[in-house]
Amino acid sequence: MDGKNVDELLNLKREIDERINFINENTKPKSVEKPNNHTKSRGILSKYFKAFQKSIDIDPGRLMGLTEGIFGMVMTLLIFAMALPKIQFVTEGDFIGFIHSTLPSVGITLVSFILIASLWIYHHEFIKINSINMPYLWLNVIFLACMSFIPFSTSMIGSYCFLSADLLFDLNIFSALLFLMLMFKYADKMNFLEDNLAKIEKNYIYHTLAIVMGFAIIVNFLDLFISRGGVYLSFLFQ
Repeated sequence: MDGKNVDELLNLKREIDERINFINENTKPKSVEKPNNHTKSRGILSKYFKAFQKSIDIDPGRLMGLTEGIFGMVMTLLIFAMALPKIQFVTEGDFIGFIHSTLPSVGITLVSFILIASLWIYHHEFIKINSINMPYLWLNVIFLACMSFIPFSTSMIGSYCFLSADLLFDLNIFSALLFLMLMFKYADKMNFLEDNLAKIEKNYIYHTLAIVMGFAIIVNFLDLFISRGGVYLSFLFQ
């Protein structure tokens, strides 16, 4: 075998080796990165929240009906909370004295009634939805829970001249306003609102609720640290 044949054989061998290497590189199974526990957890939570936020088969009208009923019941309970005297009045002076002693309770009850009416107006005007999901449903339920506590906190502030009683009432009203804003914000984000509001209309609603909440904080500050009469400024909510 001469040198020329040897060179041809070497070139052939080199070419075969290159093709074998090329085939091996392209047919080698690619390594798949195994997800760690953090990635798995994040994926599971993401799927859970997506499923949790899907619309549910509940007529929004039923939720609105429940809300209307709670508003009516809360406003009625405010009046029922004003108990009649346990003693019989002998003279007209005794009766007038009793009426005078109940004026603080009557005043705070009237304030609460107007506040609830204002919240009803805001809810009726801003919260008009055509679909709901579980997060929105529970936001509405928590809002109604805040509303349901108003007769209790009103009775406390009407019966006791304590700072903590005032604080309880103020937190009750503020929390109701806060969840009303969260409800509108979430309904807007999820496209649950019946009307396709323009940006300027949405900003008007956000600004209105923000101003009311800011005013509530100012009234609470005046009521807590300056004068208990500051709570009557809540009439300006209207």
